[in-house]
Amino acid sequence: MGLFLWIFTWRPSSALSLLLLSVIGRQTGLEVVQATVCSRWGATRDKSLSHDGDVIIGGLFNLYYIPSAVEQGYTKLPSYEPCTGLESLKNIYAMVFAVEEINLNSTLLPGVKLGYRILDSCSRYPWALQGALSMVGGDTQSCNLTASTPRAAAYEEKEETAGGKLVPLLIGASTSTTGIMLSRILGPLSVPVISYLASCPCLSDRTKFPNFFRTIPSDIYQARAMAQLAIRFNWTWVGAVVANTDYGRLAIQVFQEEILGKGVCLEFIETLRRETILNDARQAALKIKASTATVILIFCWYTDVKKLFLELAKRNVTDRQFLASEAWSTSDDLLQDPYISKVASGVLGVAIRSSTIPGFEKYLRSLHPSHRPDDEFFREFWQKEFGCTPGAEQSQSTQSSYFSSQLKTWSDHPSNVLTSYSAIRSVQRTSLPACSGTESLEGVQHPFTDTSQLRVAYNVYLAVYAAAHALHSLLSCPNRDSPPGNNSSTCSSPKHIKPRELLQHLNRVNVTTPQGEMFHFQGADIPAKYDLVNWQNTPDGSLKLVLIGHVNGFDLHLNESAIQWNTGSNQVPVSVCSESCPPGTRKANRKGEPLCCFDCIPCAEGEISNKTGSLHCERCPSEFWSNSEQTACVPRQLDFLAFNETLGITLTTAAVSGAAVTTAVFIVFILYHKTPMVRANNSELSFLLLLSLKLCFLCSLVFIGRPSVWSCRFQQAAFGISFVLCVSCLLVKTLVVLAVFRSARPGAETLMKWFGTGQQRGSVGFFTSVQVIICAIWLSLSPPEPRRDLGFQGSKVTLECSMASVVGFSLVLGYIGLLACTCLLLAFLARKLPDNFNEAKLITFSMLIFCAVWVAFVPAYVSSPGKYVVAVEIFAILASSYGLLICIFAPKCFIILLKPAKNTKKHLMAR
Repeated sequence: MGLFLWIFTWRPSSALSLLLLSVIGRQTGLEVVQATVCSRWGATRDKSLSHDGDVIIGGLFNLYYIPSAVEQGYTKLPSYEPCTGLESLKNIYAMVFAVEEINLNSTLLPGVKLGYRILDSCSRYPWALQGALSMVGGDTQSCNLTASTPRAAAYEEKEETAGGKLVPLLIGASTSTTGIMLSRILGPLSVPVISYLASCPCLSDRTKFPNFFRTIPSDIYQARAMAQLAIRFNWTWVGAVVANTDYGRLAIQVFQEEILGKGVCLEFIETLRRETILNDARQAALKIKASTATVILIFCWYTDVKKLFLELAKRNVTDRQFLASEAWSTSDDLLQDPYISKVASGVLGVAIRSSTIPGFEKYLRSLHPSHRPDDEFFREFWQKEFGCTPGAEQSQSTQSSYFSSQLKTWSDHPSNVLTSYSAIRSVQRTSLPACSGTESLEGVQHPFTDTSQLRVAYNVYLAVYAAAHALHSLLSCPNRDSPPGNNSSTCSSPKHIKPRELLQHLNRVNVTTPQGEMFHFQGADIPAKYDLVNWQNTPDGSLKLVLIGHVNGFDLHLNESAIQWNTGSNQVPVSVCSESCPPGTRKANRKGEPLCCFDCIPCAEGEISNKTGSLHCERCPSEFWSNSEQTACVPRQLDFLAFNETLGITLTTAAVSGAAVTTAVFIVFILYHKTPMVRANNSELSFLLLLSLKLCFLCSLVFIGRPSVWSCRFQQAAFGISFVLCVSCLLVKTLVVLAVFRSARPGAETLMKWFGTGQQRGSVGFFTSVQVIICAIWLSLSPPEPRRDLGFQGSKVTLECSMASVVGFSLVLGYIGLLACTCLLLAFLARKLPDNFNEAKLITFSMLIFCAVWVAFVPAYVSSPGKYVVAVEIFAILASSYGLLICIFAPKCFIILLKPAKNTKKHLMAR
């Protein structure tokens, strides 16, 4: 009821308002309990275009330029500035042409003459409502309505009023808000409304708007098409300017739903209100200038867009790419304005699909005021185009009658004095010369006569044909020739068209135009078809409209090579918050910012991203590694301790040097084998010790180079046996020293027989044979094998000798450790024995170094990565070998070579 109360606020004495209240009252149980005599508030606008017929269809159009709206305070009657300047005249003549064409058609509505009544609403919602109600309810100035008047009776009673025939169907609603309003107001009367321009998706709801139809697609399709354009050109950072109406709000809502999860974000949404358009346009222009988005989406009426472009032109903002909705994408007013050409260059837009109407251009050019004396719209157009007054000889009488009618209006309705006075002043200012009669539209180049791309006019044309086919279906009688009494229930008379029945036929009618186009309403809508257009610069600096593609439903077909962007080139503009992350990086969202704003983080080692804008980095397979750019996985290089690398060369040099020094000592001992220093401590064991040390140095070379099956087996056996041989010699030497000094005690003379030369050799051989047996069993049961170590993360995979049996390797090292600890203990006990030839001190110190090296070896071996495991083992071998060589043989060589005076038996036996 709130909407009807508003009607009474606006027009408190409207007869139709009371009629509607009566209808709703019957539905809700309310009744009007007294007869009401009412009169119309406000003067009826007498400017209209009409033609009589058996059935009259109504037309409601915006014919004049819309001035800036005035915000209403709702404390007094609304006031509006008058609309001036004809703009959309072609649309009403598309309706007139269609009606005349149908009347000439012998198959469509035969025997029935269509008429029309066309009014202008100037996009004023109250004016649109007043016009619609006057066509549906009549133009009578007073009425007498009694309580509980049935709707049908009230409606039929008005069919023959002084205001003329009522219209059973209305073609109109040039805006979505107007369409919503008219559909809700006329819904209780079941009067169909066919809109040619209201595109709000909300109007597709048949439960709320069952009497609404349209020949323009829903904004769902154009919003999705614009979202597809943004996604197609990778415009991930977009600004939006929308009208503060159902059209703008719902269109941007659909756009946001379509881009959700597609990587497109809106930087801002600015709204334009008609009441405050200048201030809003200024604020929007400042926002666009300050924004980083270079692509701006605009869902507004062309008059609002013009204000916005003028503000942008003042600020020299010419580097933005605009996406246009169908409300302004084909506006001649914008295209022909040179002041905004730099701002609007390159506009890419969705447009109402264009079509042609055969014969329409000829019809328009044949129009002349002399043939249409009652057509005030065309008379005004003629005056504006040719600068003369058609039928000037009648102008004086016309003005006099007009003044008289306005004076009567003043006396009857004082509230309209200001409006009427302005109208009179406008007529008085008209002082154009009389037309010569030779003026014609035949050779005139004017948007009015340009029918190359009919868009809104073609929608009007389709709406008229939809109405005609519905009437044809309603008036068609299967038994037309039978007596009237027999077919009255199935046939309708042109003089008694019931809107409810017409609505039912309109819901299921199939429409065919003279051009062969066929369609039917799918609910309120028709199949969606759009054009894609581009505003391109011409050599003279103006803009022209170029067709670059089309939209069919949700399918978008675009010729990208035909687009001229705002830069004037064919290079697609870039509009992003953050540049796309190149291959080798991934997106990292910034906290508190939209998903389109992000940082690019390089992929970690071993991970890649091989495409632009990757959200995640992918890890390479175990045998592959990322390249230096982190864009591809490449096979990991085999890595091992090679002879030609720095570490390999260093270790090889150390090993060869150790073997060479050992050989030199060996030669010295051979040359001085008869001297007391050499003979003092079993020279045979010394030579055997030097040989084992040389083997220790040389066995380290087996660890260097590419591992193979045989090298893996030989290196551990050579290492274990060489060191056991070396430590065995030292152990036997220590035992001999202890035995010699023990045998000097009383009762121990027989001890030395157990440590003779043969026993010493046998002991060394026994200790060594145990290691040989351990190695043989280990290598036969579970030998080391060459294996790729994939556990180490890096671009190289280590080829190493894998210990298949840790037990075997542990036994080898454990046996060496056992002998070394035993030797250290015995040497420690013999360190204070007398005589200068006692080697116990040297052995003690050398074994301390040996044990320290191998104790430190274990944790270093376990924790070292890749090939450095091998290097640690080689280092331990060389360090322990050098320790034994230097600690035991360096003092002897020093005396032999540099202190020969001490190399005597007397000196050695001094203690």
